[in-house]
Amino acid sequence: MSKPDPTFEAPWHAEVFAMTVHLQESGLFSWADWTQCFGATLAVHGLDKELDGGDDYFIAWVEALEKMLANIGLADASILGSLKDAWADAYLKTPHGQPVKIEDD
Repeated sequence: MSKPDPTFEAPWHAEVFAMTVHLQESGLFSWADWTQCFGATLAVHGLDKELDGGDDYFIAWVEALEKMLANIGLADASILGSLKDAWADAYLKTPHGQPVKIEDD
């Protein structure tokens, strides 16, 4: 009998999980380095409250992945921050049901 596939509460949870596994399997970082970075990030996120394993867990996952990518030189933390800010602004200005688009400046 095989193990059941993991389930995710939201599509983006599965997407960031799969992206992380792909990057690790591509040799960009080791799983040991990933678990160390993710564990440290989870510890910080869990200081204020117990994590429920849903969005809060995967928000920490994304933060850890961003750190990993910055540490290996594939992402710049300031650019990631600017992109997140632009996306949040675009999301808040987009009417419900419409695609979110970041405007080029």
